Amino acid sequence: MQNLYTRKKRWKIILAVVALLIVAASLWYTHNLVKSVALQETNQVRMWAEAMEQHALMMKYTEEFFGKVSEQEKMRVKLLSMAYRRVNDISNNENTAIYLEIIHSNISIPLVLTDDKKNILSFTNLPESQQGKKKFDAEMQQAYSKFPPIRINLGFDKVQWLYYNESLIYTELKAVLEEMFDNFMDDITFNSVGAPVIIMNEDQTRIIRYGNLDSVLMQNGDYVERQLEIMRDENQPLEIEFMDMGKAFIFYRTSDLIHQMRYYPIIQIFIVALFLLIAYLLFSYARRSEQNQVWAGMAKETAHQLGTPLSSLMGWVELMKMQEEPFVGTAEMEKDIERLQIVADRFSKIGSVPTMEPTDINALVRDTMDYLQKRFSKKINFEVNLPKGSMMVPLTPSLFRWVLENLTKNAVDAMGDHGSIRLDLTEEGDHVVIDLSDTGKGIPKSKLKQVFNPGYTSKKRGWGLGLSLAKRIIEEYHKGRIFVKSSVVNQGTTFRILLKKENR
Repeated sequence: MQNLYTRKKRWKIILAVVALLIVAASLWYTHNLVKSVALQETNQVRMWAEAMEQHALMMKYTEEFFGKVSEQEKMRVKLLSMAYRRVNDISNNENTAIYLEIIHSNISIPLVLTDDKKNILSFTNLPESQQGKKKFDAEMQQAYSKFPPIRINLGFDKVQWLYYNESLIYTELKAVLEEMFDNFMDDITFNSVGAPVIIMNEDQTRIIRYGNLDSVLMQNGDYVERQLEIMRDENQPLEIEFMDMGKAFIFYRTSDLIHQMRYYPIIQIFIVALFLLIAYLLFSYARRSEQNQVWAGMAKETAHQLGTPLSSLMGWVELMKMQEEPFVGTAEMEKDIERLQIVADRFSKIGSVPTMEPTDINALVRDTMDYLQKRFSKKINFEVNLPKGSMMVPLTPSLFRWVLENLTKNAVDAMGDHGSIRLDLTEEGDHVVIDLSDTGKGIPKSKLKQVFNPGYTSKKRGWGLGLSLAKRIIEEYHKGRIFVKSSVVNQGTTFRILLKKENR
């Protein structure tokens, strides 16, 4: 039986090692996979950042070009306005042909000529939305407010007004640049690599745009500061310049997916460990349940099988007592039959909920040890130390006697044909303490945690169920504790039982 238990333990260790190796290999593969994906995305984010720098540089060149075109267009507007003033200056005797040529060559600057009552007399290069108007209304007044109108004196107190605006080329270029700027900002904030981005102004006091971040959380200043701190730690911000906005800084970091994947191996370890723990607990529970069912079935069957020969023996004893000269051993035979009935009763109670009853543990221990002492060798010395008076404890007497018998028989087996057994019963607070010691061969420290396991035995012959049943009776039925208090090889062992006294 000991070899069987050792083999089972060895197989458990082997299976545990194999399971750990499988888990370790899985975690190693997952870790490398996550690391590879993270590195790939980091490279993608870095490539995106470099592309954004190049894009920002192209935007800067475009802005510079637009600035030059803008200056040229402004010079054209100034030149056209000067030409109109020259032509309409009656006191000027200069040749106005060149100025008229400048005026007629205008194909891009919007012009509106009105009388002194804001009626539109003529127009040139107007947008389609303004061409059908007869009156120079407030909306057009607002649209042409950038430059002051030119006053044209016609004489006889008649006045006309010439309104002009930026050229259509300049307006179209500006619209294209603004669209380019919007597309550039969208490319930054809603990038394909999923990188969270925050764009801030030059002094980094105001957020211009942000992307791939929770809009609700971005209302929290602490959250924004944490994100900026993470971004500063990961990457140097990109510095760009915009035409109307000046300098700006782009802060960015790797995506939330990578941050989550970095913790994935840890989460996986936790989940695997939790799964293994649950599986182990379920397996242990199923195994204990199966063992309990086997023990209970075996015990009840044993009690049933003992019932028939016990009844027969009781009949034979009665017949022997009725003889003229009764057999001298009849009285002892009756005691043994009574003992066998107690044993059968114990077996019948295994697997059932026992009934607890207040019992004087002093008297029960004394009777049990007296009975056992008479049935062992005279070379085994028994010492029983009990307190005076009675001590009431809720017990199932037949099962508790079984525990004492198992411990005593194990002690005798450990000592061989001679030795000493000592039982001390004391009180500690609201508990009763029973120490049963022997002078046997002791238990090695490596085996102390195994002695209560089913199947463990140091004997060549035996099932290894005695201490396991004793532990179940004490801890599950009587809600107490049983354990090895001390053990020294070749000197002896002490078992301790703790039981709670009856509440009064």
